[in-house]
Amino acid sequence: MSDKPASPRKIAKPESAWREQLEPMAFEVTRHAATERAFSGKFWDHWENGVYKCVCCGAPLFESATKFDAGCGWPSYDRALRAELIERVVDRSHGMTRVEVRCMDCGAHLGHVFDDGPTATGERYCINSASLDFAPQAQTPSR
Repeated sequence: MSDKPASPRKIAKPESAWREQLEPMAFEVTRHAATERAFSGKFWDHWENGVYKCVCCGAPLFESATKFDAGCGWPSYDRALRAELIERVVDRSHGMTRVEVRCMDCGAHLGHVFDDGPTATGERYCINSASLDFAPQAQTPSR
């Protein structure tokens, strides 16, 4: 876990290109580490089978089988699809210390991971819907 982003990124674009590509909320969340309001995102209560991908670069991040209802209003997962897909960064903003999670490929802010998960992993990835896209199981990409 680091205090600084990994570099270089597989996918790097100027801010103007990200702004053009993304919806306004997705841009603010992924590129400026904003947080969507609880219970407002499209995936907080979404239970279809498939893979949740990075909205910025399409990297597969979480499987629906690892999703659970944490009651927090954001999509929650007990593990990433593969650990190397997620970067963990110490976040000392807002007067607290948390672990921010980012897409390893493009650096998109996804949310935070906490050690209060209900499964054997003990982790709860609390992720902004705005940082995700979804591929139903029939269309799940291989990587």
